[in-house]
Amino acid sequence: MAAPCAGMAGRPLGKFLSCFRRTVAVRTGLRQFSASSMCRATTATERATSPWNLMAAVCLQRLPVISAESSPLEQRFRHMIQQMELEKSLLSDHELRLLEDAERMSRKQSDDYDSDEEDGGRDQDIVLAQDLDDSWEQKLKNFQPAPRVSADVDKDLSSVQRCLADSLVLLAEQQVGSGKLWLLPQAPWQEGETLRQTAERALASLPAAGFNATFLSNAPCGVYKYKLPKAARTDSSEGTKVFFFKAVLSDIAPTTAINAPFMWLQKSELQRYLKPAYMMKVERFILDL
Repeated sequence: MAAPCAGMAGRPLGKFLSCFRRTVAVRTGLRQFSASSMCRATTATERATSPWNLMAAVCLQRLPVISAESSPLEQRFRHMIQQMELEKSLLSDHELRLLEDAERMSRKQSDDYDSDEEDGGRDQDIVLAQDLDDSWEQKLKNFQPAPRVSADVDKDLSSVQRCLADSLVLLAEQQVGSGKLWLLPQAPWQEGETLRQTAERALASLPAAGFNATFLSNAPCGVYKYKLPKAARTDSSEGTKVFFFKAVLSDIAPTTAINAPFMWLQKSELQRYLKPAYMMKVERFILDL
């Protein structure tokens, strides 16, 4: 053991370190090259042999446009807050004017009332605060608010103006195999694009829709895997993996499409049109706002 150690110790230190660096570099390079080659080969093999097609779908929601009806508990709470504010608040300018008018009327009824001293000796029309109250009350009675519910519009499932107090989700009629199903708008993934770009293309491809949407994330919010009908299955295409992306409708302008192949539904209405397995995946990320 002493001879090899003595030989190594006799070598110049710089030559020994240079040999060590070359050995490490060569070994590391070989290891990196072999690992990257194996990854590329594995990925190519998986793409070539995978029987699953990739698709991206968009969950487009129309948020509530008007406030929802208050529950009995909310109505009682609102009444309590209004009563507390009324009892603890200071008098407004209009309320102070009402008191001044009442005091002036009481002075006019007294025997020592001097109209010249009260009015400054000028003839003018005095508008009492009570007169303003009466006119405002009449305007309130004549005011007719817009209806919150329109039965004809609410029955039209293709109208984005239906159920303004609720959140709606867009469903589109999609071709799956040899049949058609109601699904979230989806499109097959294409080489060179991200899954979000595929979801955007799926929304833009709806006929005569023209929806302006804001996507909430670059990452999917859910995934669903299903098999194609037996008549449509092949060795290279057994089923589809669908990645969902969430978006919010930016413009609620009514569409001009007639007999459009899409519907705006509440969350409680989705189960009538979606398959149970599909509905179980979708309802996880749909918020009933």
